[in-house]
Amino acid sequence: MLLGVGARLLAGAVIVVCMVLIGPSAPGGALIGGSRPGVAVKDAVPNRVMTWNLCNPCEESNVDRAAEIAKYAPQVIGLQEACEPDVARIREYLENLHGLVYHVEYGTVLRKWGRCGGAPWSPGAYGQAILSAAPMTDPVSVEYPEGGSEDRGYMAVTTRVGGKQVRVFNTHLAERRQEQVRADQARVLAAVVARHDRAIVLGDFNAVPDAPELAPMWELATDVDPQCHPSPVGTCEPTTEWQSKFDYIFLRGITPLRHRVLASPYSDHLMLQSDLDSV
Repeated sequence: MLLGVGARLLAGAVIVVCMVLIGPSAPGGALIGGSRPGVAVKDAVPNRVMTWNLCNPCEESNVDRAAEIAKYAPQVIGLQEACEPDVARIREYLENLHGLVYHVEYGTVLRKWGRCGGAPWSPGAYGQAILSAAPMTDPVSVEYPEGGSEDRGYMAVTTRVGGKQVRVFNTHLAERRQEQVRADQARVLAAVVARHDRAIVLGDFNAVPDAPELAPMWELATDVDPQCHPSPVGTCEPTTEWQSKFDYIFLRGITPLRHRVLASPYSDHLMLQSDLDSV
């Protein structure tokens, strides 16, 4: 009996030593109970918004994705082709590794093992997500009546950008060579955006600026790139590896101050970012 007690005490001591040496941890490398010690809290840029298609399925590290976002620290970022577990990890890494604290809302349109993994009976949620440094209210997630070759939709939240309240949308329209489907989707989205005097619409529209299907959006909003118009004038900066402009930050009742298209090795889409002059 005494030998058994001694063995148990020895085993407990070994476990304690291992915990001290290794440190507390959680799945995905995050520390349990909060941010990593010594990580400075970083403030998001209050008037900065960003959109980024993450690429899916792609074998990219969420640590690297979070580091890319942290470089620019937007107040709001819209993600497309986003798996809910990936977004949760990105948010976790932004806080634990970079001191950036975000709220998150999801716009799930599909549950598919092939896209986001998970057990066959419990596949991962796939769609859009919005991360905001300020709290978000009145979230909605809407699937388009027709998705084309894959279900698509939009989401919207109310949050604060530049210290002022604004309605933010995030969408992903149907894949290329599905023009009529995108046209129907754009009409659905534009009808909802038109209800708001001030709105920010983020997303991958899978269409170049002069594509006829984007006409409903151009009628009520402008892109942050001043060279991008529905008529082919100026030099519109591409946002994809195949040199097409598919990603937009449409503004309604808001003026852009500057924009940047940011290359990243972690997606086939570039990041589109804008600082807003008045929100």
